[in-house]
Amino acid sequence: MESWIILGATSGMARPLLRQLAANGAALYLAGRNATALAELAEDCRLRGARAVHALPFDTRDHSNYPALIAQFTQEDGTLNAAVFTGTMPEQSQIDADPALIEGVMADSYTGPATFLQQLLPHMEARGTGTIVGIGSVAGDRGRLGNYCYGAAKAAFATYLSGLRNRAGRKGVHVLTVKPGPVDTPMTYGMKMPFMTSPEAVANDILKAVRKRRNTLYTAPIWRVIMTVIRLIPEPVFKKMSF
Repeated sequence: MESWIILGATSGMARPLLRQLAANGAALYLAGRNATALAELAEDCRLRGARAVHALPFDTRDHSNYPALIAQFTQEDGTLNAAVFTGTMPEQSQIDADPALIEGVMADSYTGPATFLQQLLPHMEARGTGTIVGIGSVAGDRGRLGNYCYGAAKAAFATYLSGLRNRAGRKGVHVLTVKPGPVDTPMTYGMKMPFMTSPEAVANDILKAVRKRRNTLYTAPIWRVIMTVIRLIPEPVFKKMSF
């Protein structure tokens, strides 16, 4: 009797996870902005065996609809789980030209998801069980010339999830922080990046990490090593690097 609410359900990374959850018979609450894509995704999940599927309009930048979504979701019996896939990543050059874009990046990648989870968590704590999966990014491990605004939003979300894990774990709720490297999705279309992985691989890694109650997951695993090296580069040297 597991139920999942997925924020950003139509994202490229969320879809393969949803397919597996549906096949396992979970009840799914698919939240996102694109109503047409949500409806198509909901039908696909039903055909794959989901116990129930609900398509919910959700905008990270409009907090007013959060309580109604949470009220609907928490009517489910059994274990409540949540996964956050929301986020936007404009080119840093676009943000340089229009700094107002930072507000949307923060809302989609940090402030919106954090506000939603802060309201949902008490319901999960009351049941003493459940899992929260938050999608961060290796970009949040150190500010880099090419995407430091996006990285700052993901860093903030990772710090929030760390604190949430400290709180929620005392009430039986587990919080998993996922830090993917480049993933082959529409967000990265046309970009040439090393060690790019697939959404299906990310979904498999997430489900394994949930079962093992891991705290932080790098996917692909090579990125844990890469980001450790990057974090150890002295700042005077790092300032001269151009990636």
